[in-house]
Amino acid sequence: MNKILQGDAKAVLTTLDSKSVNCCVTSPPYYGLRDYGEDEQVGLEDTPEKYVERIVDIFREVKRVLKDDGTLWLNLGDSYNGNKKGNPETNKNPNVVNDSFEKKLWKGAKTKDLIGIPWMVAFALRADGWYLRQDIIWHKPNPMPESVKDRCTKSHEYIFLLSKSQKYYYDYEAILEPFTENSDMEYRKNLRLGKSYKSGDNNPYKKNTPLAGNRKMTELREGKNKRSVWKVPTKPYKEAHFATYPEKLIEPCILAGCPEGGVVLDPFSGAGTTSLVCKNLNRKYINIELNPEYVVLQKERLCQLSIFEVGLSEVK
Repeated sequence: MNKILQGDAKAVLTTLDSKSVNCCVTSPPYYGLRDYGEDEQVGLEDTPEKYVERIVDIFREVKRVLKDDGTLWLNLGDSYNGNKKGNPETNKNPNVVNDSFEKKLWKGAKTKDLIGIPWMVAFALRADGWYLRQDIIWHKPNPMPESVKDRCTKSHEYIFLLSKSQKYYYDYEAILEPFTENSDMEYRKNLRLGKSYKSGDNNPYKKNTPLAGNRKMTELREGKNKRSVWKVPTKPYKEAHFATYPEKLIEPCILAGCPEGGVVLDPFSGAGTTSLVCKNLNRKYINIELNPEYVVLQKERLCQLSIFEVGLSEVK
């Protein structure tokens, strides 16, 4: 089942069987950020609306190939409105000819406005039928430096959890957090006593209730439910794709969203980080990547780590 497929994300997705993958973990190219030197690339659309429309169109196919209980874990960063030069991948992609490209000024906002791309995409996906279940904050303790003096340095991005159906596969026990801080100890003590931080007759931890015998004991034994702010340092892969998310960031997505032995889809696989994590966690993967140079890099990473010998027959 492990596959690395080269080509346009939507075109390749149409070749996959319906309801054939358990979850999708991916990070599409951000709007107006950089040029990867490919004619069909996502991210250089004329307006944010066209970018969002294209993303929705692609993920409509993702929803088709997801099983009915499947989830989508979508990492997206934001952009500012302006016509400053963007970032090409000149040194890492021989297909890029120009040293820079001009970001077009969007007429829907003022210069220097934060566009709000992640939420535009999230709301558009929700309108297209996805269940928007949660926004997760990726807190970066080592953010990229910014030469700005009229706002804070940006140190976070979003991961959106979306589902195909109202009920979906989600293994919360696989990503429980350990009790560490004093506040956690107080929380654990209240669980042991059958108490909750909220008072009243609807106390979910009230003694002699089914919930008290299930959730309370699980949390006492293993830890607390994972919180929605994930502190994960950035960790670029120097040999490859500039925008490589760290393995630790997507491990919880795969653990919670895909059962062991299941299949994870990444339609914008870049340097292949999703497939590396899948192999480590005993999950299968399907990678889709437009740039053939990055397909080669994915194979090299897998071989270098001695995780899986990717044969040429797997690249279609």
